[in-house]
Amino acid sequence: MNKGKIGVQMMMLRGKVEEIGVYETMRTLNELGYHCVEVSQIPMTTENVAEMKRGSVDFDIEIAALSAALEPMLPGAPGETLTHDFDKIVNDCKTLDCHFLRIGMLPLNVMGHKDKIMEFIGKVDMMAIKLAEHGIELYYHTHHLEFQKYDGEYLLDMIKNNTSKLGFELDVHWIQRAGENPVEVIKKYEGRISLLHLKDYRIGQMDLSEVDFKDISKFMHIFTNTIEFAEVGEGNLDMPAIIDAGLEHGAQYFFVEQDDLYGRDPFDCLETSRNNLREMGYADWF
Repeated sequence: MNKGKIGVQMMMLRGKVEEIGVYETMRTLNELGYHCVEVSQIPMTTENVAEMKRGSVDFDIEIAALSAALEPMLPGAPGETLTHDFDKIVNDCKTLDCHFLRIGMLPLNVMGHKDKIMEFIGKVDMMAIKLAEHGIELYYHTHHLEFQKYDGEYLLDMIKNNTSKLGFELDVHWIQRAGENPVEVIKKYEGRISLLHLKDYRIGQMDLSEVDFKDISKFMHIFTNTIEFAEVGEGNLDMPAIIDAGLEHGAQYFFVEQDDLYGRDPFDCLETSRNNLREMGYADWF
């Protein structure tokens, strides 16, 4: 069969970048067998961009996708945005030979307001058209909140049905957390999902050692928050079915990601995911 390319979402390595730098972080990724990354929550300073470029060349690591917000997450919040830093972001993409740019989520002040959401959707589709003129595809990354309904329609479907150039980076953990089947959602978004996040879904252990059962609310808080982010293959998602559906319906890049490591070293987590993916039959996707 055809194959995709398995990489790493560097968000989970932001601490390593602060500790040892971009270049040495990429060196270790190469040693672990990963040769593709998506960059998020790494400061895109002149130095970091240069080190990414150097690491990409020296270690044969493709910079498949970068991240950028359309607008600040909250009015006045710091950080680069496509609205105010368009030329700089496009230049970073060209410097790193990167053709995908992804938006992490809606601005926080937009969520929950249908009129504001529709305004955002219009802006993001216009931005996707503008970026396409530079050979860059714009994608939107999903969480569980996109499965809120507005007048009976999922927010995610609202974005899909009111855009023409925007792609979708489906995160299979968050789809599961929203109560939907990742495989079925992947099928529904055929042709608009070049990027996929591989993140497993695990039910963790309850620590009740300090719970006073006279206050049942504290127990319920723990009881209802046992869901964990897991290394690929260490949770209960059917990863082979998800990966195969992704490939069949248009996904090219499959990024391993884990939002919380629960005290483990991120490189150790990535090694676990790598080993499990190899055992699943995807060794030649690295």
